[in-house]
Amino acid sequence: MHCPFCQHQDTKVIDSRASEDGATIRRRRECEACGERFSTLETIELKLPVIIKGDGRREPFDAKKLRISLDRALHKRPVSEEQIEAAVRAVVHQLRMTTERELPSRRVGEFVIAELRKLDHVGFVRFASVYRSFEDITDFREELDRLERDLPGEAQLPLLSGDVVPFDKGAGKGRKR
Repeated sequence: MHCPFCQHQDTKVIDSRASEDGATIRRRRECEACGERFSTLETIELKLPVIIKGDGRREPFDAKKLRISLDRALHKRPVSEEQIEAAVRAVVHQLRMTTERELPSRRVGEFVIAELRKLDHVGFVRFASVYRSFEDITDFREELDRLERDLPGEAQLPLLSGDVVPFDKGAGKGRKR
């Protein structure tokens, strides 16, 4: 490890500590030439599959893009940063567990949808509306019906209260009774 101060090639490790999740190691180092101290963070580097986009392009998986997508879907929702990070880790773990070198972006999207479905129903519907290219309110209603049917008795708030009249195209919007 090169010293970031004097560029000397030899540094010695003074202290090593594993992170709480065991995925990274923080090392405290000292330069043998100038005596300056600094910290490094080591992570395991595993090759993740290349993502095949809808138009056929191939690009390396980017966890930052995944995080941005989750942040957008969960914007102003009661979901903690820790829960979002756990969802990112779960998706990355699923990608690592596949034995494929290339993976269609649709499959990655399904991993994300599965995590969002467990995390927050509103975030799930937000993501699904973009991911599945909802065209109109009927697409939303079908997804909401499927979600309510598949997850009866969940601890989250209902997506729509029972006293909401279905969307009426002639009236322009739904109304309460």
